Amino acid sequence: MPAHAIELHHHDVDGQGPTFMDWPCTPAYVRAIADHLGIALYVSWREGGFARELARDDTPTAPILFETPSGIGCAGGNGPPGTRGLFPQTSPDLRVRWCSPALKIDVLAAAIRNQPRFLDGRTLVITGERAEESPARARYAAFEPHRTSTLARAVDHWRPVHDWNECQVWDVIARSRIRPHPAYVLGWGRLSCRACIFGSPDQWATLRLIFPAAFLTIAAREAASGKTIHRSLSVVQLADRGTAYQAATLHDDERVQADDPAWRLSILVDRWALPAGAFGDHAGPP
Repeated sequence: MPAHAIELHHHDVDGQGPTFMDWPCTPAYVRAIADHLGIALYVSWREGGFARELARDDTPTAPILFETPSGIGCAGGNGPPGTRGLFPQTSPDLRVRWCSPALKIDVLAAAIRNQPRFLDGRTLVITGERAEESPARARYAAFEPHRTSTLARAVDHWRPVHDWNECQVWDVIARSRIRPHPAYVLGWGRLSCRACIFGSPDQWATLRLIFPAAFLTIAAREAASGKTIHRSLSVVQLADRGTAYQAATLHDDERVQADDPAWRLSILVDRWALPAGAFGDHAGPP
């Protein structure tokens, strides 16, 4: 397939605003990969991101903004008023784990549904869920109609690595020599938000050690909400139970880059090495 027929779509969960939940470097890392591969990158986001949705008080969910070949599109924002106030809960139920639909799934769907260019021909959405990651993901179909597909809009959804194991994934990345995201180098076994609600005690302990301001921001918002993210422990209590990853204190360049919204490292690595987080603590949805 020619490069001009492929697009990379990234959903900015912090809504193009100050970093709240995500890794500050992730948008720039994604752009560096797109530039290296020579493919177009389109960014989409919920206005105000995670922080605005969390603070929503008798107001509609914010509109979705998305880059298009001709500018910025907008959808939604006129729904019924509602109140959020509580962090997403660590549950497979997307009604309470609201970050996934509100900041990712619904964002891509809106971008597809509100661009006439996706009515022309067929569109293939490719995502990277793997069966090995969780029982819920094991039940996903490797190929199926996408949620945006209609009689007028032909959109399919393909999960090409659904039956891959983690070793196969790292082998492909190693052959490409693309630098792993700093999260993996610092010890994280899964790339999600830096302050992912599914974070393990070791991950919260590591976040508190090397990014204390980010940790304290989450801890303060959790305390203000009156309910912990995890069912019985606050992030402070989780961090107290964990042990920070040793790798997080050994890679100063990656630690600095992880906290920098500008990408400053080479996207290719001459001497590629498996990062410390590989085959480690995934701490993802059940």
